[in-house]
Order: sequence, then C-alpha cells, then structure tokens
Amino acid sequence: MPRNRRPQDREEKREEILAAAQRLFIDDGYESASMGQIAKNAGVTVNTIYWYFRDKDDLLIAVLDRLLAEALAQYATIADRPLGDRLLWALDRLERLHGLVNTVHTRAAASPAVHAWHTGFHELADTLVADDLRKAGAAEADLPAMTAIGTFVIEGLLTHRRDDAGKRAVIDLLVHNLTTAPTRT
Repeated sequence: MPRNRRPQDREEKREEILAAAQRLFIDDGYESASMGQIAKNAGVTVNTIYWYFRDKDDLLIAVLDRLLAEALAQYATIADRPLGDRLLWALDRLERLHGLVNTVHTRAAASPAVHAWHTGFHELADTLVADDLRKAGAAEADLPAMTAIGTFVIEGLLTHRRDDAGKRAVIDLLVHNLTTAPTRT
C-alpha cells in the first residue's frame, strides 16, 4: 500500500507541478514531455495535474506566465540601462528558452489559448519598446511600425544565430535607426 503523503497546501502542489513541467519543457521539449512524466517528476498522479490545469496547453501557459513574471522582475533591475542593452538582455533570455519560443509559435497556430498568450506577450513587449521610443521622440503614428521592426529583428536573431559581436551590431543599428528616425507629419 502506498504511504500517505504529508498534507500539502494547494498552491505548493501547483508550484511543484509547474516546476516539474518547466524543467521538462525546457530540457526535453514540450512535445517530448508527457503528462505522465510531468506527474512523476512532480510526485503526483496525472489526474492530480488535471485538478490544477485543463490540459497541457493550460500547463504550458502557466509555465510561460511563471517565466515571464521572473523575467519582468529581472528586467526591472536593468530598466535604467540603454535600450540596446535591454534588448540584448531580452534576446539572451529568449535564446535560453529557444525550444519554448518555438513551441509557442507552433502551438499558437493550433491552440486559441496559446495564441492569446502569444498575442499578449507581444503587446507587452511592444508597450515596453514603444515607451522607450516615445521618450526618444518618436512620433506616435510611427510606433506600431517601429515596434514591429523591433520584433522582426529579435525574432530574426533568434532564428538566425549570430555571435555576441554580430548581435550587438544588429541591435545597435536597430536602436540607432529607431531612435533617430525622422518623424512623419
């Protein structure tokens, strides 16, 4: 007969499931990480996971929210650095999670929930960059195109890897062009 586990707070158990899923999603990939493996690593049954998360995509979104909250807390500590440094910092964090970045792009096409998370992530990123561009004097009408260019460059650097000097050169040119672009009237 299995031994009884100690009583455990609901939030503590949820965090253990999230930690196990995060490890497996990052180390093995979303597709390779089965709910059974996640349950085993969290020390729970598969049914227990479904008490906390509707499905694997819901668990993915919770992991993404957790990672985003950690990143935003870290970002706050570098908020006074130049925009180029902050973009390189963000690029470095995304490169570390390259598998999850690819998963989000793949799953967004099939999962309305992941698509909504992805859209919200881009809206947040666009807002952060737009605020900096606004402070640099960019015209409000130009901000949507300018933030889109920034997104394309970051996603391009994630897909087409460069060494540190190459990334710095691309980001510096991007920031220079975005912050010194003539305003449209």
